[in-house]
Amino acid sequence: MGLFGRNKTNKSARSGERSPSLQSENIRSPTSARHPNASFGSLPAISIPKPPDPNVDPAAYLRSIFAVRERTKLITNKARNDQLNHFDVDMSKWSETAQYVVSIIKRDFAPDYHSIPPHGRWQHFEAGGRPRVDQLLATWPSQIDNQERTRRLIDLFVVSVLLDAGAGTTWQYKSKESGRVYRRSEGLAVASIEMFKAGLFSSNPNQPHQVDAHGLKQLSLEALARGLQSSETNQLAGMEGRAGVLSRLGDALRNQTYFGTDARPGDMLDYLLSHPSTLASSIPIVPLPTLWDVLMDGLSPIWPSTRTSIGGVSLGDAWPCSAMPHMPQSQAWETIVPFHKLTQWLAYSLMAPMNKLLHVHFAGSELLTGLPEYRNGGLFVDTGLLTLKESDKKRGLEAYKVNATIKGQPNVEVVPLFAVDDDVIVEWRAVTVGFLDALLEEVNAQLGLFAKDGLTLAQLLEAGTWKGGREIAEVSRPNTKAPPIMIVSDGTVF
Repeated sequence: MGLFGRNKTNKSARSGERSPSLQSENIRSPTSARHPNASFGSLPAISIPKPPDPNVDPAAYLRSIFAVRERTKLITNKARNDQLNHFDVDMSKWSETAQYVVSIIKRDFAPDYHSIPPHGRWQHFEAGGRPRVDQLLATWPSQIDNQERTRRLIDLFVVSVLLDAGAGTTWQYKSKESGRVYRRSEGLAVASIEMFKAGLFSSNPNQPHQVDAHGLKQLSLEALARGLQSSETNQLAGMEGRAGVLSRLGDALRNQTYFGTDARPGDMLDYLLSHPSTLASSIPIVPLPTLWDVLMDGLSPIWPSTRTSIGGVSLGDAWPCSAMPHMPQSQAWETIVPFHKLTQWLAYSLMAPMNKLLHVHFAGSELLTGLPEYRNGGLFVDTGLLTLKESDKKRGLEAYKVNATIKGQPNVEVVPLFAVDDDVIVEWRAVTVGFLDALLEEVNAQLGLFAKDGLTLAQLLEAGTWKGGREIAEVSRPNTKAPPIMIVSDGTVF
C-alpha cells in the first residue's frame, strides 16, 4: 500500500481545517523546479524502473518516456554531422542561438534565475498578469481540503492541456471577465478556465468546478465552439479534433483503476498517492514513470486509432522517420520515433499543482524531454541553425498555396506547410528534442550556472526556448506571428 489509501467519502466537502499551503504566499505560481521541496530537507533516493525491452515488447518501449530521448538522439547525432534528409544544419549558428536564448532569460529573470518556474500550463492561466488559479482557489470555501483542491486543479489542467493544440494564426478569445483579447496558448488557457468555472465540463449542477465523464460526453461540438468563441469569422483550427479529444477523454475516464468511481481526471491523485511505488517520506515521493503510466495507459483511448501501431497497439504520438538508422536486419519498430508531446505537456503541467498544494515530489522528472513543437523547433529554424532543403521547401510552399484557398486559412507571409506525419515534420521534431538537451548545457555555461545551480530543462523551456521561438517568429513574420514551418493541425498533437 502506498502513502494514502483511496478515500471513499464525499470528496466535495473534506476537512474544514485550513492547510498552511493555502496561505496567500504559498499559492502563487510554482517557482523553481530544481528544489521544489527544499524545505523538507534531503529526500530519500527512490529507484526508477528500467525501460521495457524493445526486443521483447516494442510497443511498450515506444510508449515509454525512456524511448523519446533514446530514439531522437539517433537523429540528433546525424544532425550534428549535417546528415539529415530534409534539413541542412549549420552548427556555426549554435553559439549564436544559445546567446539569443540567454539574452531573453537575462532580460526577464537576471539575476534571480532560481525564480524561473518550470514549464507548465499554470503560467498560461496568468496571461495578462492576472493570477487566475490563485483567484479560483480563493473562491472555494475553507472546508474544501487540499486533496480536493488538487483534484479540481488536475481536472482543469487536463482539459486545458488537451485543448491546447495549435490555435492557428487568426483565432482570438475575448475574456468574459476582463474584456481583454488573448490568442494562441494563452487564449486557449483563459477560455478553458472560464469554461471550467461556468461548469461546461461538469455533469453536476451543484459542483460546476469539476470535469467528469458524463459532462464531457454530453458536451456538443456547438457548445464547445461557443465556449471557445470559434465561428466562421473567428475560426479555431482543429475544432472537430478538439471536440473528439474531449469526448474520448470522457470514455477514458470510465477506467475506475485510474479515475475512480467519480470518473474525474483529478482522481488520478488518489491512484498516485496510494500506488505501491509511492514512497511515504516527509512528503509523498512518486516515481515519474508511475505518473507516465497513468497518462499513457489511462488516457490511451483519447488518441485517434489511425495513429502508428505495432501488433494492434496504438503508439500515440510516434511516427516512422526515414532518418533513423537502417540495417538489413532492422525490425519495423526501429524506424519509429516517439514524441508524446501532449502527454509530456500534461506531465509537466500536472506536477505543478500536486507539488504546490500537497508537496508531492516526482522522482525522475528529468526523464521528460524538451517539447517537440513548433515554437521550440521554430527557434532553430529562425536562427539559421536548421534550413529546410530546397526540394522540401518547394513542396511545402505548394501545399501552403493550396491550403490558402480554403476559407479562413492564412494567405499572407507564406511559409512551407506539411502534415503532422510528413517525414519533414518528424525529422524536425526529433532534432528539436536532441538540440534542446544540448542547448541546456550551452545556456547554463553562458549564464555561468553549473551543477545544482544550473537551470533545469523545464526552466529553459519556460524562460528561454518557447518564449524565444515565439518572439523571433513575431519579428520574422509580424503579420501572422506564425512559425517558419506550418503544420496541418487536427487538434490532437500540438
